Amino acid sequence: MADSNGEMNSRRRFLVLTTSVAGGIAAVAVATPFMLYMMPSERAKAAGAPVEVDISKLEPGMLLMVEWRGKVVWVLKRTQEMLESLKKLNDVLADPTSEKNQQPPYAQNETRSIKPEILVVVGVCTHLGCSPVFRKDIAPADLGPDWLGGFFCPCHGSKFDLAGRVYKSVPAPTNLEVPPHVYLSENRLLIGSESKESV
Repeated sequence: MADSNGEMNSRRRFLVLTTSVAGGIAAVAVATPFMLYMMPSERAKAAGAPVEVDISKLEPGMLLMVEWRGKVVWVLKRTQEMLESLKKLNDVLADPTSEKNQQPPYAQNETRSIKPEILVVVGVCTHLGCSPVFRKDIAPADLGPDWLGGFFCPCHGSKFDLAGRVYKSVPAPTNLEVPPHVYLSENRLLIGSESKESV
């Protein structure tokens, strides 16, 4: 009789353990699709989730293009010469001190950036949404004597300097937009958020 009770207890423990393991596996199998559903998809990321960018290989004078919210964002590492050219253009710019709300407060300065050497702007012309081209050449005949390098929209002739500030008397009404961004480290940039905690 004692052996029979021991055998029953042993079988009961085995059944309880097996049922518990099977229930745990079933719970994970059911929960997994829900957890995956709650994580942002690639489409959701493209729609507005922050984008992390490695800028460690960005050389002075080099432009990096990143996609955020379906738009191109330019990350330009400016040389000292490029930074010095910004001071010479105030008279030919429509909004040299960035009074119009096209940038976060921390980028409302002469360089329109957090770090003077790194410019982060949305690469979409503020006239009709065309994509300007980066022209770092200085004073070419086709862009006029006041051109010191920057972004030129060949569609309608809008010009922006190396801080994304718009020239006077061009179709574009405002400076290029500076998206929200934050530095996660010396070489990691997060575009689309002003908080390191959103990573």
